[in-house]
Amino acid sequence: MTNTYKSRADVPDKEKWNIEDIYPSIESWEADYHFIEQMTAKLKQYDGAIHDGISLYLYLSEKEEVSSKFNLVYVYGMLQSDVDTRDTLAQSLVDRAKQLAVKLSAATSFFMPYLLSLEESTLKEYIQNEPRLQYFEKDLFEAYRYKAHVLTKENEEILSHLGEALSAPSNTYNMLNNADIKFGDVTNNEGVKVELTRGMYSKLIEDDDRNKRKEAYKAYYKPYLQLKNSIASTLAANVKTNVTLARLRNYPSALEKGLFGDMVPKEVYENLIAATKGNLAPLHRYTAIRKEKLAMEELRQYDLNVPLVNGIKMEISYDEAYETILNALAPLGEDYLGTLKIFKDGRMIDVRETPGKRSGAYNLGVYGVHPFVLLNQHDDLDSMFTMIHEFGHAMHSWYSSSHQPRISAGYSIFVAEVASTVNEVLLINYLLNKETSDEIRKHLLNHFIDQFRGTFYTQVMFAEFEKITHEMAESGKPLNVEVFNQLYESLFRQYNGDEVVFDEEVKYGWSRIPHFYRPFYVYKYATGFASAIHIAEKLLAGDETTLTAYLDFLKSGSSDYPLELLKKTGVDLTTPEPINQALKRFDALVSEFAQI
Repeated sequence: MTNTYKSRADVPDKEKWNIEDIYPSIESWEADYHFIEQMTAKLKQYDGAIHDGISLYLYLSEKEEVSSKFNLVYVYGMLQSDVDTRDTLAQSLVDRAKQLAVKLSAATSFFMPYLLSLEESTLKEYIQNEPRLQYFEKDLFEAYRYKAHVLTKENEEILSHLGEALSAPSNTYNMLNNADIKFGDVTNNEGVKVELTRGMYSKLIEDDDRNKRKEAYKAYYKPYLQLKNSIASTLAANVKTNVTLARLRNYPSALEKGLFGDMVPKEVYENLIAATKGNLAPLHRYTAIRKEKLAMEELRQYDLNVPLVNGIKMEISYDEAYETILNALAPLGEDYLGTLKIFKDGRMIDVRETPGKRSGAYNLGVYGVHPFVLLNQHDDLDSMFTMIHEFGHAMHSWYSSSHQPRISAGYSIFVAEVASTVNEVLLINYLLNKETSDEIRKHLLNHFIDQFRGTFYTQVMFAEFEKITHEMAESGKPLNVEVFNQLYESLFRQYNGDEVVFDEEVKYGWSRIPHFYRPFYVYKYATGFASAIHIAEKLLAGDETTLTAYLDFLKSGSSDYPLELLKKTGVDLTTPEPINQALKRFDALVSEFAQI
């Protein structure tokens, strides 16, 4: 059974991450904070004082040191705040770090306009005269790609001072969504009304009892409907901020600004949507199978997650899940498995849901320390898949940090979802292969189809919602509750088909998606999933060339552009082939399930 904790203090230390790995005390944190303050003032003095290779190197090396320490300062507060969003001391550390970030950004805002004022021949001369600059060479010349999008020194400084204000819509939504929202009541097994939590919802929405699903669904959406105007305001402001920044920086569109850093052509994004919209038939077929299997006259949104195989409740303890994960990832080799064992023993994982803890799950790689993985474990199949997903991210962070210098150790979000999804595909394959019970195999197949639907189709639907809302803002059209509702309802119907009967809550789905506050992020789940399907199937076939290429990919950080890194594993997303292959795989899964 899932352990339920009323307080973080009740959770065993071995199931909590140890943030003393970052700073042993608050005094150590304060020391670095004050060091950054002093160095920020020093960095500002380089404005107008960089005239040769030596001064350029000194500025860049000092800025890297300050940025590295700032990352530790911010993460230390963030990790404490995330395990209890009500903790005012932790929140004050985060707030102070954010204020420091604004000062640091303002102090260094002169540099990009300065760099782009140099002739490339002058920069080459600086590097030739100061060999230590070779460490920064790739990033320095990458900056010239942004030349058309960098403003004057004065305007860059103004924008940097506005950083905190411009992030207000996202920050406001996060506080509403994680700290302030109170869900409605549901009836527990003893017949007593209790307040719904996110963790309870994820379980109840899969319950065999339709009345429980409906009650949980209504209770979950209740605060979003109550706050619909406030949330519409934050989302509209966020979209308009993205559009305004794109215009100020001379991008053709907010979408192209969002894709520019990864050097992804907008055609990759548009082709993803077009290919998916052209292959909705298998998803509609699966929805029809769901309606038939559940023997319902009317299929509703709260019926879309209940397992279609009755009587299978897989309770999997945290320790058991960890062992299963290690077995499933055997195709990745002993070094991979040995490292993953360290995560658990080294207290790099925060396991349990507790009051005030941030919802969901994530990995945060901290260069020079180690990855930190946040979970809200519920000892079931979904929790095990969430674990192996985040471990994929964590291993990517570990490998990149171990094999790349600081400047190229961070990897693009575009490639991040590949590592996590490869792990998920390996897990479902392992579970299906070792399971002898037909009923459990059907349950696992059902689970994988639902996982595919959520990670691929749903994310493409979200990506289309983002694209359309930004285009509306760019053409001056209003964004409000009614507009968001109409668009979301239309897309939901297109993707899920006509079998679903709509409750009022369906059209408010946009209001509960935190990823909408990270512009043009969600499509990367789908491209990552398609890439992972390709890689995992070759790994399972024992392709040693792919294994070597994939481990090298994990070690590559940001040493090349994302599309180029993926090409080295055999995946070319500039062609429709990986997307089409993934969609064929989904079609085959649905056909197999239909036969059973």
